[in-house]
Amino acid sequence: MHSSPSDPNPAGITLWREIPSVDELLARPAIGALEARFGRRLVREAVRDVLASLRKQISDGSLQNLSAESIEREIVAASEQRAGFSLARVINATGVIVHTNLGRAPLARTALDHLSSVSGRYSNLEFDLERGQRGRRDTHTDRLFAELLGAERTLVVNNNAAAVFLALNTLADGAEVIVSRGELIEIGESFRIPDIAAKSGALLREVGTTNRTRVGDYAAAINECTRVLMRVHPSNFRIVGFTERPELAELVELARKHQLLLIEDLGSGCLEDLTRFGMKDEPLVAASLKAGVDVITFSGDKLLGGPQAGILCGRHEPLERIRRNPLFRALRVDKLTIAALEATVALYLQERTHEIPTLRMIRATREEIGRRSERLARRISARPGLSARLVDGESVIGGGSTPGQSLPTTLIAVTHERLGAQNLEAWLRKCSPPIVARVERDQLLMDLRTVFEDEEDAIAQAFERLP
Repeated sequence: MHSSPSDPNPAGITLWREIPSVDELLARPAIGALEARFGRRLVREAVRDVLASLRKQISDGSLQNLSAESIEREIVAASEQRAGFSLARVINATGVIVHTNLGRAPLARTALDHLSSVSGRYSNLEFDLERGQRGRRDTHTDRLFAELLGAERTLVVNNNAAAVFLALNTLADGAEVIVSRGELIEIGESFRIPDIAAKSGALLREVGTTNRTRVGDYAAAINECTRVLMRVHPSNFRIVGFTERPELAELVELARKHQLLLIEDLGSGCLEDLTRFGMKDEPLVAASLKAGVDVITFSGDKLLGGPQAGILCGRHEPLERIRRNPLFRALRVDKLTIAALEATVALYLQERTHEIPTLRMIRATREEIGRRSERLARRISARPGLSARLVDGESVIGGGSTPGQSLPTTLIAVTHERLGAQNLEAWLRKCSPPIVARVERDQLLMDLRTVFEDEEDAIAQAFERLP
């Protein structure tokens, strides 16, 4: 046993003397079993952490008794925590479909299966099975986007900011890019279009005003240094009222007339018309390609419903120049992203988009969500002290997509006779798996639009375990 420090408290001195040494604890059978599971190094560190915590509790007088069994329990918990993963699955009950903080778009089962199959063994990532020689990794997605959208060429990098950067660096390094002042957006975490352009070497030439830009503004700014006209879809904000923006066809015509390239950053990557589900003004990638845009960039993990990726598609010549940029190798994606993206795009081609979670959540009606919510609310209300009622509410797409637009939904409002909404929210976050909800007007609110049906039991059980 450890000797105790000077302590006027006799009870504290007794507790100090009862603390076993690290070696004594490691020799115990229960701790030995932990070593078989997690390894000696991890368990030894867990033992040291627990002992340090016990000493602190004794010093500040918060520990009144001590036993070998209680120490063992703490060491088991500490070992399991150290061995656990920091990145964990959570249940999203917020109603934010593309939740940036919760991993954005959940993948379809087909994508998960393909990802598992490809990643667990070797694959033909860069091997041409027909010719028996080295191939290109971008061929796997290139063919699918060609078939789905009619794109002459498609490249995939690690996110849309990287796609925009790479396009500008390749096609306008040291040259001018004309863009509307109203489209110089910030895309999240203080990353701004002007900053990305500056790092790429492109020189932005702003035209128009914040709310009104005409095609004539672009035309007047063209000079011998101009290489690119750029159009940015304001996917994370809206300007309403006295506004004007050139039609895409006008910019295509202007670019052709002056032998310039037109780049369009679509952001969210909408591949399917979702107007009938309440989403308005979200441009389609195929429409931009058909209009004649040279290079289009968009995300793979927003409205497309796939993994995090930045996709560049369009005409063969500028895309091939982008691919030859040495930075393309630095920004390219691995086999995991390619597998998940390939499988997701294949679902569009096979007209099985109902299997893509993001699209399924967008299409869900208030009535469908209401029926599920009613069942769960009854289970929650069965727990003494809890009350769950249904209220009308709104879901949002999230992820910087479709600002100002929402989807009608049914919310479950939960109250407790003793615990406040903040306490309930914190309790759910600490469950396994963690459940993330929202709090409004001292009510805990849950939106089942973003909850998978097989997760409803876990939510009900979490409330049943409330202290």
